[in-house]
Amino acid sequence: MSFATCLIVMLGGALGTLARYVVSVLAEPWSRELPWGTILINVSGSLAIGFFGTLTLAQGRYPVSENLRLFVMIGFCGGYTTFSSFSLQTLDLLRGGAVARASLNIAASVVLCVAAVALGSLAASQVNGGATQVAQLSIEEDA
Repeated sequence: MSFATCLIVMLGGALGTLARYVVSVLAEPWSRELPWGTILINVSGSLAIGFFGTLTLAQGRYPVSENLRLFVMIGFCGGYTTFSSFSLQTLDLLRGGAVARASLNIAASVVLCVAAVALGSLAASQVNGGATQVAQLSIEEDA
């Protein structure tokens, strides 16, 4: 871990956080009953990490530097996706007595995000010569 790598991850995180804020604000009118902004962010972030991770593998057709992978997968996706927000919103729903909506939020978020990672990976696999791997280093899975 070098100082330059830390700066790369930090910049990606800052951009991901800004993107998360923008999407949250834009989705606010639809997020009154269920936190659709957070669900959209987590699903699109899952799609992005699955697609980018598979597309840019070192042994694939479109390899990129490890620093770019860290920028996108750890920095941007880590700053963009919102599991802590998801958890807080779910707790708020439960505390408000909306057990069914909390359950729907949990089910929709988990199922849609896992499906989005799989879809992103599958789409990139078609472009990248059949690769099925997403992460090439364990640190990439910590986004």
